[in-house]
Amino acid sequence: MSSWSAEELQVLDRIEEIRVAGRRQDGSLRTLTIVWHVVVDGSLYVRSVRGAEGSWYKGVSRHHEGAISWDGNTREVTYIPDSTVDDQLDAAYYKKYGDGPDTVAIVNSTARPTTLRVEPR
Repeated sequence: MSSWSAEELQVLDRIEEIRVAGRRQDGSLRTLTIVWHVVVDGSLYVRSVRGAEGSWYKGVSRHHEGAISWDGNTREVTYIPDSTVDDQLDAAYYKKYGDGPDTVAIVNSTARPTTLRVEPR
């Protein structure tokens, strides 16, 4: 497994959205879906605002690998369930996106269990 470069993390931390996709059984990528993301302690994290019922989350959860896309870049990734920094992620989501209803939805008890650390492959 490789790691994110400092430059990639800086860009990912700055931009508002990324697109994520899991893999189908045949290895092809599912449709890329826009999600909010945060960088905490040098790692990239995403959550499903619709919780475990979110279609992109279901797709990612099947094989835990796929891709993300941002600013014309695409990287193959592994999605790793990781609830170890949930409080820090909540704070990072509020800092990045404000305290509106969309942010409340990504830090609530429905979304929190879907926390995934995204590692490049």
